[in-house]
Amino acid sequence: MWQRALCERLNLKGRIIISKHGINGTVGGDIMNVKLYVRATREYEAFKDADFKWSDGIGNDFPRLSVRVRDEIVTFGVPDEIEVDENGIVGGGQHLSPAEVNALVEERGDDVVFFDGRNAFEARIGRFKNAIVPDTVTTPDFVRELESGKYDHLKDKPIVSYCTGGIRCEILSVIMKNRGFKEVYQIQGGIVRYAEAYRDKGLWEGSLYVFDNRLKLQYGKDEQILGSCDYCSGPTNNFHNCEILTCRTRILVCDDCVRSHEAVRCHGCRDLAKV
Repeated sequence: MWQRALCERLNLKGRIIISKHGINGTVGGDIMNVKLYVRATREYEAFKDADFKWSDGIGNDFPRLSVRVRDEIVTFGVPDEIEVDENGIVGGGQHLSPAEVNALVEERGDDVVFFDGRNAFEARIGRFKNAIVPDTVTTPDFVRELESGKYDHLKDKPIVSYCTGGIRCEILSVIMKNRGFKEVYQIQGGIVRYAEAYRDKGLWEGSLYVFDNRLKLQYGKDEQILGSCDYCSGPTNNFHNCEILTCRTRILVCDDCVRSHEAVRCHGCRDLAKV
């Protein structure tokens, strides 16, 4: 697989998913090698216009390299609903730049609904103002949520779907339209592009969860702390893995509680330890 060979040659680590719908991934390493990776990937005709996003790493963002081929670039569980042509996803929501997102809210006010396209725990530390956060643990849960009827009252409202980098919500917008949501938008480049444009002065609130060793990105000195510690309920945006190796659930724990507990565990594992 050429993506694996390219990353290994450049000593890059990260996660890459390839499907018939395209490519989605994050890699980290020496900056010059990352630039060579971008150049080489864009030489492949299908990826010549790929949208690459940059952020500062910490040197050990990924423990290894993972390159996988899947039926779906994001596993919603409905591969037959997704069609891609030379212009991208067919039938998706209208793309809005960060400035156009703000303009839509200014024009339509509280009628605009932000719909979080990430797993629910990610929204604990950051989300758009007054966003709907579906009850999702894994990506396939979105289809169940949308078909449950609990969001039917939103089907005639302007919906702005969003996700970390703009790929997940690209597909989610199609799935929503296929289920009767009439006016669906998506943020071009996702939360990353919006937060880069407006930092902590726009409609995005809190930190951005990321799936690597950094765990979060922050966008300003006045950034709100939305999360609360799973031990003491104090404010924090610091995720930790449950220390039970068969669990590893992401939990929010403040610095004081990390220092005061011998092992950081989720509620479920703490309850089991009491039995």
